[in-house]
Amino acid sequence: MGILFAFIALICWGIGDFLIQKSSREFGKWVALFFIGAIASIALFPFVYQNIGAVIADRPILLILIVASFVLLLTALLDFQALSDGKISVIEPIMALEIAVTAAFSFLVIGERLTGVQIALIIALVAGIILVATRSFHHLKNIKAEKGVWLALAGAVCMGTTNFLFGIGARETNPLIVNWFTSLFLTLACLVYLVANKQFKNIFADWHKDKKLLIGVGLIDNAAWIAYSYSTLYIPIAVAISISESYVALAALLGLLFNKEKLRKHQYVGLALAIICAVALAAVTS
Repeated sequence: MGILFAFIALICWGIGDFLIQKSSREFGKWVALFFIGAIASIALFPFVYQNIGAVIADRPILLILIVASFVLLLTALLDFQALSDGKISVIEPIMALEIAVTAAFSFLVIGERLTGVQIALIIALVAGIILVATRSFHHLKNIKAEKGVWLALAGAVCMGTTNFLFGIGARETNPLIVNWFTSLFLTLACLVYLVANKQFKNIFADWHKDKKLLIGVGLIDNAAWIAYSYSTLYIPIAVAISISESYVALAALLGLLFNKEKLRKHQYVGLALAIICAVALAAVTS
């Protein structure tokens, strides 16, 4: 089941990233984030309302959820800004480091152990993702001078932390609670920002402009987080995020098949490496 949920997250994140980029460009990051959070908050409420009182009464669990919510918001803002400031050919490979951060937290904080084969496959998988995401190595020769690099590094650390906290939150409560709580926090934070900057009316204007896109991005992105959270109940967190993060390879494969995009030789190598390692990791873990 854990492997199945991880692959569902992989597919949903691959589609979700495309929709997030499209909605952010059309409506702005704060409106896009607001609807992503609002749709999950409303959709999940009937399934979690009976557990809300128990979560609020349990201070350690409540603290985990609050910290996860803050870090998730910070991660989203850092990622958006990094992609806005820097070149995607530089930013995307850096984002793959979130897998290493997640694995490190899992090992250091909860003592999650992986076999030697699993570790080797995860390392190879990260290498494959970096190769696929790197269109050109030209920009990486002087990476320190590239815009958005430090934001991307901070974003990778925050995303790795978020992945870990979602896994812990799902195990201590349930996947639906952790996703509902963080989504509600995200919704309220975005609402405060939009009201403070006199952009509240944009919510209604953008909804009428393209509600299908907003509903689509809300459902798909949240489905990815829910599937990932469920996968951590059955398999190690590091394995769950490694398989899920392979959506980068999926996106490249879909672009190759349907958009007739041309990949460079090292990207083909990375694509093959990522796919083989993801399948092998699933096989040895199951």
